[in-house]
Amino acid sequence: MLTVYTSVHTLHTAPHEFLDGRLIPPYESPARVDMILAAIERVGLGTMLPPRTFGIAPVRAVHAPDYLDYFEHAYARWVAAGGDPSAVLPSTLAVRWMQRQSTHPLVAPGYYSYDLSAPIVAGTYQAARAAADTALTGAALLLEGHQQAYALCRPPGHHAGTDLYGGYCYLNNAAIAAQFLCQAPAPRRVAILDIDFHHGNGTQQIFYARPDVLVVSIHADPAREYPFFAGYADEQGAGAGTGFNLNIPLEAGVDDVRYLNVLEQALTAVKAFAPHYLVVSAGFDTFGGDPIGDFALTSAIYPQIGRRIAALGLPTLVVQEGGYAIDALGENVAGLLVGLINGIVV
Repeated sequence: MLTVYTSVHTLHTAPHEFLDGRLIPPYESPARVDMILAAIERVGLGTMLPPRTFGIAPVRAVHAPDYLDYFEHAYARWVAAGGDPSAVLPSTLAVRWMQRQSTHPLVAPGYYSYDLSAPIVAGTYQAARAAADTALTGAALLLEGHQQAYALCRPPGHHAGTDLYGGYCYLNNAAIAAQFLCQAPAPRRVAILDIDFHHGNGTQQIFYARPDVLVVSIHADPAREYPFFAGYADEQGAGAGTGFNLNIPLEAGVDDVRYLNVLEQALTAVKAFAPHYLVVSAGFDTFGGDPIGDFALTSAIYPQIGRRIAALGLPTLVVQEGGYAIDALGENVAGLLVGLINGIVV
């Protein structure tokens, strides 16, 4: 399997996040990538490639121009206006009926950010653009005839919407890759399977009214877990996209057997859609030891998940999302990828 990776991700090193009334060290850290790299090298996964440069056009195909302008210049403008140089973190959030946009550098973050888990530091924009290029390179490899590719993206992306960021996510890597696959070389159907513990609310929002991209997500019930305000089973798409969004919210304590049964439901929906390509938003915070999850999956399940996804026979791009149990993360990622390579139904 080809792995796409760049060390540019290290430019995004957030000093803190705000969670449950406390300012804490962020769970999303560069150490996550170190553990993944070490594990895939141990198993001899295959060739590792640097990302190609795709420019801003594929990113603009997903994200709003005003949001991208904000994100690119947010840190410099924040510091110039007197903001704390450690990180951009909003103090006032524009929610529900607050629709007026402020251009003040100390206020603008509250218009585009919907939580306090995604600080912007000096290198965040560059790291996020590199992550998008990493996912795009994986998509390009599929278009060139490769059956599988792994995009080791950091920062992750599935919580980022067209003009909103949060949940450690700034640019939606999986959505950018899916859109790229939809467009080139001719219109194609793409399925996105999100197996992160948390619902990919950004991905859902981006494709919610479209029939050419099926979004299937298995995640913790948002009645108790982030992102709380999206990810319910009755959210099935809108307009032309009605019926092309499938959410499968789950209870706490989900074990391997329960998860594999639900995965079959998700894969059946993907197969019925008959996509040309599959993008997997692969989060590993489903692991039983994850500090911000409450499932009970063991490391033994991830190779099985990989084999069952591979059995679809689809050109598949795996895009790295969450996973914060650092000591087990590498093993879990490698397990999924080895399972994909083996491609044997269990």
